[in-house]
Amino acid sequence: MNIAKNMEAIFVTVVAVISATSFATAAVPAHLNRIAAQHNVVKADAVPMQVVTISAKRLSAAEKAALDN
Repeated sequence: MNIAKNMEAIFVTVVAVISATSFATAAVPAHLNRIAAQHNVVKADAVPMQVVTISAKRLSAAEKAALDN
């Protein structure tokens, strides 16, 4: 199958599929969409932020060169 010859048909098919899915998802009733949106909300205070502290010194150029060997 030569893709270059069929690129127009592939493009039209992809556009048709994307259009169909956009119309299908646009038909979701507003109350169902609101319920789904409420379940995905996470409060920032509910999960403590993880903090990583690095207390090591940077290697000098000579130390880096020694590690490469």
